[in-house]
Amino acid sequence: MKIFWVLCLALFNYSCSTMKTIDPIYNQVKVSYQGHKSYCKGIPRVYSGISYNACLLYGEPNANGTLSSINGVPTFLIDSAFSLVADTVVLPYTIYTQVNKGNIKVN
Repeated sequence: MKIFWVLCLALFNYSCSTMKTIDPIYNQVKVSYQGHKSYCKGIPRVYSGISYNACLLYGEPNANGTLSSINGVPTFLIDSAFSLVADTVVLPYTIYTQVNKGNIKVN
């Protein structure tokens, strides 16, 4: 049972993109990485964590051209893997909010 709770904690810790986009304040979210803004105008609520990570890649390049990584694996890939699971778990809710509220605006 302890392993289950540790995995759940790790899932919610790494899937911060999903947590940021489940129900954002004022229907807006800021997408930036180390001060570099994204070119995205909106994010769909269905699989919003994955879309958020894709918007991080679709933005202004940083000066040194590198991404943050853990043991050579870019952190957005790690977050995307956990966000995929978290987005799937909350899929019924995100479909409902997508129909009622539409896309999330990106600042």
